[in-house]
Amino acid sequence: MSDKQEQIVSMFNEIAPSYDKANRVMSLGIDVSWRVMACKKAFEALGKDKIECVLDVACGTGDMLWHWNNQAQKSGKQIVQMCGIDPSNGMLEVAKQKLAPLLNDRTHSTLSLEIGEAKALNIESESVDILSIAYGLRNVVALESALDEFVRVLKKGGVLVILEFMNNKDSGFLQQFMRFYTRKILPLVGGVLSRNYAAYKYLPNSIQDFVSAEDLKGKLENRGVVSYFMKGYSANISTLYVGIKS
Repeated sequence: MSDKQEQIVSMFNEIAPSYDKANRVMSLGIDVSWRVMACKKAFEALGKDKIECVLDVACGTGDMLWHWNNQAQKSGKQIVQMCGIDPSNGMLEVAKQKLAPLLNDRTHSTLSLEIGEAKALNIESESVDILSIAYGLRNVVALESALDEFVRVLKKGGVLVILEFMNNKDSGFLQQFMRFYTRKILPLVGGVLSRNYAAYKYLPNSIQDFVSAEDLKGKLENRGVVSYFMKGYSANISTLYVGIKS
C-alpha cells in the first residue's frame, strides 16, 4: 500500500464512528435515494432474478450492502452471496455492527466482510454478477489498476455500479453553488460532526483531483464495459454510472 493510500485509510479509521451520521446530515439524507436507484438500475441491467454474487468494493460502513439486500427482497430477487471489501478496519467494524442481522441470518444470502484493496481484489476472475463502489473510487490511488480489477472479476454480462462525486465541469449557477457548498460548507459541517476537520477538507480536494464522468466512462469503454445508465444528481455533484461488461 502506498504512503498516500495508507494516509487515506488511516483517516477513514479515525472518522468511522461518526461517518454515517455526517453523511446523512451533509447530504440531507438524499444519498439514500441515489443508492436505491443504483440497485434498481443494476437489477434492470442484469436482468436476472437469481444473482449469484454481489461484490461491494470500498464498502465502508456497509450502506450499499444493506441496500442491495433490502432492494433484492423488495423486488423479488435472490442474492446468493454478498461480499464487502474495504481497506479500513475501523469502517468494517462499524459495518459488522450495522449488518449484524444479515451476518447472523443466512436465510436470504451469505454475507462476508473482508479487508482488501480495490487494486488487488482477492476474488476469482469472472465470478461476480454485480460489482458496486459507492463514494470510494476517488479514494483509490491506483485508479487504473482498480478498474482493471473490476473488469477482471466481473462475469461477461456482469454489471458495474459506480456512485461518485465526479470532477464534472460547472455549467451553470446551480452547479457553481453546489461546488461552493461542497468546497466550503461541507468541510465545516463534517468537521464539527466528526471532530476531524482535516478529513472533511479532504473531500472537496479529492473531487478536484478526480476524473469527470465522461472520462471515467471512456476508461471503462476501453476496457470493454458498455455504458447502460449514467445520470448526475444534485446539480451534477453526484453521478450514478451503470455499465455492462461485454
